Amino acid sequence: MTDQSNGARVAALVGPYSSGKTTLFEDILFSAGAIPRRGSVKDGTSLGDSGAEARARTMSTDLNIASFDYLGDAWTAIDCPGSVELIHDAQCAMMVADVVVVVCDPKPERAVTLSPVLHFLDDRNIPHMLYINKMDQEDASVRATFEALQAISSRPLLLREIPIRDADGQLTGMVDLVSERAFRWEPHKKSEMISMPKDMAALEEGARNTMLESLADFDDALMMELLEDVAPSTGDVYENLVRDLRKDLIVPVFFGSAENENGVTRLMKALRHDAPSPAETAARLGLPEAAKSAQVFNTGYAGKAGKQSHVRVWSGEIGDGDVLNGDRVANVGQPLGAKTTLVGKAGPGAVVTLGRMAEARTGDFLTEGGTTKADWPAPPTPMFALALSTDHHADEVRLSAALARLSEAHPSIRAAHDPETGELILEGQGAIQLQIALKELEADTGLSLTQDIPTVPFRGTITKSITQKARHKKQSGGHGEFADVELEVKPLPRGTGFAFVDRIVGGAVPKQYIPAVEKGVRAFLDKGPDGYPIVDVAVTLVDGSHHNVDSSDMAFQKAAAKAMGEALPKCAPIKLEPVQKVTLSAPSEFTPKVQRIATGRRGQLLGFDAKPGWPGWDEVQALIPAAEMGDIVTELRSVSLGVGTLTSEFDHLQKV
Repeated sequence: MTDQSNGARVAALVGPYSSGKTTLFEDILFSAGAIPRRGSVKDGTSLGDSGAEARARTMSTDLNIASFDYLGDAWTAIDCPGSVELIHDAQCAMMVADVVVVVCDPKPERAVTLSPVLHFLDDRNIPHMLYINKMDQEDASVRATFEALQAISSRPLLLREIPIRDADGQLTGMVDLVSERAFRWEPHKKSEMISMPKDMAALEEGARNTMLESLADFDDALMMELLEDVAPSTGDVYENLVRDLRKDLIVPVFFGSAENENGVTRLMKALRHDAPSPAETAARLGLPEAAKSAQVFNTGYAGKAGKQSHVRVWSGEIGDGDVLNGDRVANVGQPLGAKTTLVGKAGPGAVVTLGRMAEARTGDFLTEGGTTKADWPAPPTPMFALALSTDHHADEVRLSAALARLSEAHPSIRAAHDPETGELILEGQGAIQLQIALKELEADTGLSLTQDIPTVPFRGTITKSITQKARHKKQSGGHGEFADVELEVKPLPRGTGFAFVDRIVGGAVPKQYIPAVEKGVRAFLDKGPDGYPIVDVAVTLVDGSHHNVDSSDMAFQKAAAKAMGEALPKCAPIKLEPVQKVTLSAPSEFTPKVQRIATGRRGQLLGFDAKPGWPGWDEVQALIPAAEMGDIVTELRSVSLGVGTLTSEFDHLQKV
């Protein structure tokens, strides 16, 4: 295992789907010598995204983790899924990272797709850099993309380099604004230092001054030097850059083409020089001190290998045989994509897998003393659901166990039986996440699972009052069954529920049987004549009769249910549907489309406002029938570049 006496550092790669994170991940590993050849995402030969589902979808479906050495320093890179539906996995990786590299493409109109990631990083004060990828594309503009990104970042962006272009406008290299050195780029070759192009001198000077002025906002001494026209030393500039990044005061911006391996070495050197140490990160997170500690940031199940906990070691040396949080540590392994090498022990900063830590959960802070609480992001609220079923009832036990493992590995997925419909409901962030989960379930259990839209919990009620008599009489030798009731059935205001009143006088129905009448009424209303409950009804027992021998609780229950069954059709019954209060969030430019989504689903708009803490985003509030909510998040994301989200809660029942 790598010498980690100085502490291994961790960089997480995040960004929207198709931004090129996994290609950059591959470049980093190849450049560091961690892999013998550079694989291709397109050809299905990359170290990352090696799982069958990731290959089939040509997208990251889980964290890709690789530990390696770079110029004598120990590192772990974590390539995170880009889909907004899998953002919680990315958030968990970002929590344990010393620095985050946010990867994006050079289209200014797509800058908004970074909003969820940048908001999380800014909110958590996590040091991060931006890497504008795919700069080899025609019309790619560093300046336009930079300005679009600044509009959604609460931290000032700091351009660390500027592009060099040929006469045709093609990107051929870059100028480093700190060292003031120029480099030529060629596809799949190391960059070559060249003389500063004459036509770049003025542009470089202006860009460098802008960078220095941004740094001076956080350093009075540097500000005085600039005011007095004193050129700061290169060492002082680097010192400012490192300090400000580690405090999450600035966001350095780099660019390149991961597909051509351009700009990768410059990025790696910036990571090496600028990223905080594990001790600084632990202090930023406010982690408790302990002789030995580690934190679980990802949980998985690997066939016969069983449960695997990905942890970052924060202090001490974690080794096989140690006891953390009551679990004995075993099979300490160092990951490199799908391959894990058993190493036996790991020191501060290292990212390793621990086998079969039965009690450990994602987010747990592990120490020898037992469970210690540490801050951790809560899973996002589910936005999409499926009803699952198996071919055979006996398979449900196996499925339930697999669902428990699934929910543990993916905390943003929930599974539970709906007590009203009896359906097994799987909830998550969207259709993509749940389809990936279903593949995982089928591989885990070998079961063929049927999926459907969850049943909408309709209700019924009445709009007219009626008085109804009913008699239950049965004689079959010996004691018979007899009960006679007269019920007054009335509608109640919406949302009132159910009320039962006893107005019996003179003992027409003995007191011991009155609870049985109420029970019979409730049993009928709970199921209703059409299979859904009847609500907002008042039932009064006004009269009846009994038999000294043949009357019983069961007889009065049956008589009451019969009376309700005969009364209901005469009470002008109506069907009610649940209506949800929904908040739809999206960038402001998409607000009109979001409003049309709501009204197109029989929704009633309540208004919209700016989303608190999210510059350039709106929240649209609406009342929407639950029957229309099934795939609304899919449509929402289709009109908002994939970043729209929603929250929903029951509001009221209304007539269908």
